[in-house]
Amino acid sequence: MARPTPSDIAINGGARPDASAAGLGDAVGAGQQSPMGLARSLLVTFRLEQWIKNLVVFAGLIFGQKTMGRDLFEPRAVGLAVAAFVIFCGLSSAVYTLNDVVDREADRRHPLKRRRPIASGALSPSVALTVAGAVGGAALAAAFWLRPQFGAIASLYLLLLGLYSGPLKHVVIIDVLTIAVGFVLRAAAGAVAIAVPISHWLLVCTILLALFLALSKRRHELVLLADGASEHRRILGEYSPYLLDQMIGVVTASTLIAYIFYTISPDTVEKFGTNRLGLTIPFPLYGIFRYLYLVHRKEGGGSPAEMLLTDRPLLACVGLWAATVVLIIYKDSF
Repeated sequence: MARPTPSDIAINGGARPDASAAGLGDAVGAGQQSPMGLARSLLVTFRLEQWIKNLVVFAGLIFGQKTMGRDLFEPRAVGLAVAAFVIFCGLSSAVYTLNDVVDREADRRHPLKRRRPIASGALSPSVALTVAGAVGGAALAAAFWLRPQFGAIASLYLLLLGLYSGPLKHVVIIDVLTIAVGFVLRAAAGAVAIAVPISHWLLVCTILLALFLALSKRRHELVLLADGASEHRRILGEYSPYLLDQMIGVVTASTLIAYIFYTISPDTVEKFGTNRLGLTIPFPLYGIFRYLYLVHRKEGGGSPAEMLLTDRPLLACVGLWAATVVLIIYKDSF
């Protein structure tokens, strides 16, 4: 990701020359668009590329089916897992939209986020909130229809991330913990959707890995915005690159140790009937080190989903890890 020039982040935090008229864009931006343009703005606001984060709901399918003596490709379980994924895509898009509406003034001072439809005035907040409310409401209704327990977790996810869009994002450390808990709720919801247990170790690995990503994103924002960081988001004034590097170091080691213990623990060996999951340890080792390389040497980390989709070695690592896990756990099914 290219580093912005000083002119990008100088006066008014790098806002466009016409940013002073952005408020007018809030009121009339959507009305000036064609239906196709409005749909495009909504899709950009929904951040479809971020849906990759919701793949964590399939953790229950991969790691839980075997413990119940079921086949990985059991049609009903696969269908429920896919439905859970789609539902969380709707919920997360609703949350992204709410966040963009709340942060639109701050986003206008950001060299990259100022191009978002709501911040730029291309999409009015009222239209965005109306559509997001409809999508989020439909997704929540579908969650309760799928399974009441799944609906309860989906409601908690919406509540937690809604609070993040409000006060929680302004509380140091709590802000990144909230993001991490959101990933844990996704993983737990995926297991509840197909009625399988999920290991506590996997939930621990999920929250630690999510913390690693969230802290790396905070570091990227600090480096990108430099002295203007706290003007864009005041919580950034509570962090420093050194502090975040210390936190990232702790979380990195904890994530790897937790995963290693999970793969070689007697309980895991008994559940899956194999002691070969330890063979997958090199994948998270490489993946995390590759991510750190991209953060520190390539100034990445602003969007974990974008980095995963655009960095071929990282994408290959994740794909090979998933394929290897499936082959080891379900070797008898192939």
